[in-house]
Amino acid sequence: MKAAALAPTVQPRFGSRAASRNALAALLVTHALAAGAFAQTATTPSYLPSKEPDVQLEKFTVHGQRDNQSYATPRSVTATKTDTTLLDVPQAITVITRELIDDQAMQSIGDITRYVPGAGIAQGEGNRDTPVLRGNATTADFFVDGVRDDVQYFRDLYTVDRVEVLKGPNAMIFGRGGSGGLINRVTKHAHGTATRELSLTVGSWDQFRATLDLGAAVTTSLAYRVTALFEDAASYRDDVTLRRYGVNPTLAWRLAPRTTLRAGIEHFHDERRADRGVSSFQGRPVPTAATTFFGDPAQSPTHATVNTAYTILDHSFANRLTLRNHTRFGRYEKFYQNVFPGPVNAAGTTVALSAYNNATDRDNLFNQTDLVVPFTTGTVRHQILTGLELARQTTDNLRLTGYFTSISPTTTSINVPLAAPRTTLPLTFRPNATDADNHGVAHTVAVYAQDQLTLLPSLLAIAGVRFENFSVDFRNHRTAATLATADHLVSPRAGLIYKPADHVSVYTSYSTSFVPRAGEQLSSLSLTNRSLAPEKFTNYELGAKWDFHHDLAVTAAVYRLDRRNVAITDPADPTKSFLVDGQRAQGVELGLTGRLTSNWSVVGGYAYQDGTLRTTESATVVAGARLAQLPRHTFSLWHRYDLNTQWGLGLGTIYRDELFTSTDNTVRLPSFVRFDAALFYRFSARLRAQLNIENLFDRAYYATAHSNTNLTPGSPRAIRLGVTTRF
Repeated sequence: MKAAALAPTVQPRFGSRAASRNALAALLVTHALAAGAFAQTATTPSYLPSKEPDVQLEKFTVHGQRDNQSYATPRSVTATKTDTTLLDVPQAITVITRELIDDQAMQSIGDITRYVPGAGIAQGEGNRDTPVLRGNATTADFFVDGVRDDVQYFRDLYTVDRVEVLKGPNAMIFGRGGSGGLINRVTKHAHGTATRELSLTVGSWDQFRATLDLGAAVTTSLAYRVTALFEDAASYRDDVTLRRYGVNPTLAWRLAPRTTLRAGIEHFHDERRADRGVSSFQGRPVPTAATTFFGDPAQSPTHATVNTAYTILDHSFANRLTLRNHTRFGRYEKFYQNVFPGPVNAAGTTVALSAYNNATDRDNLFNQTDLVVPFTTGTVRHQILTGLELARQTTDNLRLTGYFTSISPTTTSINVPLAAPRTTLPLTFRPNATDADNHGVAHTVAVYAQDQLTLLPSLLAIAGVRFENFSVDFRNHRTAATLATADHLVSPRAGLIYKPADHVSVYTSYSTSFVPRAGEQLSSLSLTNRSLAPEKFTNYELGAKWDFHHDLAVTAAVYRLDRRNVAITDPADPTKSFLVDGQRAQGVELGLTGRLTSNWSVVGGYAYQDGTLRTTESATVVAGARLAQLPRHTFSLWHRYDLNTQWGLGLGTIYRDELFTSTDNTVRLPSFVRFDAALFYRFSARLRAQLNIENLFDRAYYATAHSNTNLTPGSPRAIRLGVTTRF
């Protein structure tokens, strides 16, 4: 479906929320009771790469009970594309396990970033995930099982086994983008273990959520797993609603003793009201109730439909060589429309409202082939990774401006009373002279090589380089201009790891990444910028990691991240642009994850971040200004304490320093402290429940921002009650 066909679809498709919710609740509860069995554990354990083949179909593996699980994960295959302990990766990585996701009732990428030092979340105009990693906001640096998932939408966690947040650019492994880091979702997959889990959640503002996880071995060589989701909810924000659903069946097939084929598909749909919060006045959010909607919720629908399919073929040779081929296809249909606030007048009595909509269709096709070769030369051990990535991305993008035609045919902004910042005036959406109407095809051909070396028992190194050809054929339907560009990117990576003890490492690293002129959403190419070199991000990092014991990890990192090749307009000739050093972010990140005692689990982090512009780019973007959305101090700490085999308690603390909402440094979001709590109870070996309370003391605060006039109030006290069964 083309973007042009999507644009007129401006009304949400919610139907009867109450009727559908009640019917589905009755169906799921009946199914759970009929099963006659309930689960003791909250989830399946977090994924841990194994030296054995991944699919254990010849026997049924019984995963450890919840009491034996920890928030800590010692290994990852994402950061190096090899099975490597986190101690031996010269990069700051935070892993959010399934256990922590469930204990905190996390449901979104925004929830994930709360406990990641050096990470934050921006508003994303109420229609997309927008994490901020080391001072760089991104809408595209998302990966699923190591493959790019770069369209703007809100991701759910129902398919997730764990989420890995990698800080700092690393184009050697992941290619273009990843300017401040990236977020990779490791998904649940078929593995031959019997899994039958149903979770039901009800909460504040009419929330109802259900997830299902079913899996088993069909034969000794074939296994399946199906995860599914349905959620329907209102919001603490007036007239804001949400509905989403998804299903993700996967298969694993042992073709031969050393060869496994995995395959899966997902259909996911998310629709909601685009909510861009409130405006600001005199450098602060306007004083208004957290419930107040600015604009027109009835004319602010957004929906995204994601259909993906993948295959992964793994083969292990007799001489310890491993070969993997991963092919993933994704079709994305995204539409959003919003009537949103602008500036407040000087008297503080009225606020401007404007509107636009945007439709994006994208087809992604990625193929990655990796060969891992371990060998020894003298006393030095090597693990060589060589790889090839091929990709084709086709994007159609259409933006239309909203006109208040009842005022005049050309009116695009109106002023309404600040005390009643809503409108019901009709809108007509049509293109203005600069609205996007684009078609683009991007191709990637990349080869990469990496060596992980054991130089001495206590001295390790990693070195690699990626050669990437990234080209875009671009057509602007509005002007009939046809553009083409090609970038030949060279992305090195190097790191040195010293291990004074088996469970301690000290590292230093250097890495780079690039963002081509087509932009992270592949829609920014123009006659002016097509010949300019890509933006370049360079990261220098020094860190330490300590596995205090097998269930507790302590990490520290000091970094400097420079952004170069920022294009600015030549003040002597507005038709020309030139490149300057853009910004520098630097800071310290501390992390704690795992278990202090057998019944006391913790996860937390602290970050000090300082980011400034290095060159004056315009009259409002001047050298020395602080980076937008970058608090100087952030702190988070979550505890779970199990009193006995039945009862458990959770307590979380989140602190965020004040921040500027844009680089003009004129509007601030104030700092805040928020407390969350949880109560866990196990009724029997087959049924458990939990109560989660967000913002325990019901404190007013501002959670996110998109700009100086789009600020989102934080949620008042919210309660969720969940029940999980195994049958």
